[in-house]
Amino acid sequence: MNAGDARSEGELARSFEGGSGSGNPPPRVPENVIRLVRLGGALRAHQVGVTVADEVDGARALGLIDATDHEEVRRALRVALKIPPAAYATFDRLLDAVFWGEGSRLPPPPARPSPGPVRWDPDARRLIRGDDGDGDRPGYSPEVLLRRKPFAELDHRERAAMERMLVRLARRLATHRSRRLVPTTGRGRPDLRASYRRALATGGELLDLARRARAVEQPGLVFLCDTSGSMDTHSGLLLTFVLAVRRAVPRAGLFVFNTELVEVPAGRHLTVARLAAAVPDWSGGTRIGESLTTFVRTHLPRLVDRRTVVVVVSDGLDRGDPALLASAAREIQRRARALVWLNPLSGDPRYQPAAAGMQAALPHVDHFAAADSFEALVRLLPHLQG
Repeated sequence: MNAGDARSEGELARSFEGGSGSGNPPPRVPENVIRLVRLGGALRAHQVGVTVADEVDGARALGLIDATDHEEVRRALRVALKIPPAAYATFDRLLDAVFWGEGSRLPPPPARPSPGPVRWDPDARRLIRGDDGDGDRPGYSPEVLLRRKPFAELDHRERAAMERMLVRLARRLATHRSRRLVPTTGRGRPDLRASYRRALATGGELLDLARRARAVEQPGLVFLCDTSGSMDTHSGLLLTFVLAVRRAVPRAGLFVFNTELVEVPAGRHLTVARLAAAVPDWSGGTRIGESLTTFVRTHLPRLVDRRTVVVVVSDGLDRGDPALLASAAREIQRRARALVWLNPLSGDPRYQPAAAGMQAALPHVDHFAAADSFEALVRLLPHLQG
């Protein structure tokens, strides 16, 4: 038994027998608990994530069933230890070999690659460990491997994981702190001037310090998202991100367009599938210029000011009049803090913005970027934050 398993065994013993006080003999650890700790250690060695808390749940589960019934123990521990279905075969082999002692030889754990150097990822704002010397292939988490993979290349399982990552990314917009300091009642930098003023009310006694902390910025955002057929490969995941931003940021508006512009009402339970069912001509043609002109005439004064960033998500493949698109983009840029255009095609190094619609809009765009991967959206955040 290694040191980690011994520590787990002690924690389990304290959970069930209350530990040992001064002068009292140490508690006797039940045999099933010892077996369970060894099983947990073996599972971790085989890269099945089992925590001490899971082992405590497993020990409690064993106290509620017939612990001599192999099948009942198997079912109970699968649930209590939170074994994923993909690891059932490994769990069953280790249960027989370690818990019941029926195996003649413990299955060897899979070989692990030697860890690469740790480096700071400025986009993720955290340390990651690379598989090789240059750190270009971060390997500490399966999610990290998806960061650079284009949305168009994700399979069904990867898309589900990506949706969860995009929701977390969107929440970062709602917790972004600016350089501006504001008074706070919690932790923060001491504000000596305010502290002295406060002391005047108590006859010069400095009872507590006033503090200031960096303000949480709430950016003003308006998204105009292209849902035409040419955007099908990317629109699902991009709208997942935009809907998550909409839920996280109070001052965020959303419009979708193809042949006409549709304002999307706020709703915590709105999904891309429900949106697709409700919007006319979804995955049909596109008239970007006419749709943006409608936005300028009908919604621009109400929703956009010098603190608002307007984000157009489109490949720029417009069937309408390019002059109409140029005029609308110019009006939006003139009123907004910035006009950002996200084009999923621009992530391809061979891409050239040769489409007439894109050529018409670009002179009035403050930031033109790709939106074809998670990393592309991470790089976008500074342009959306206040």
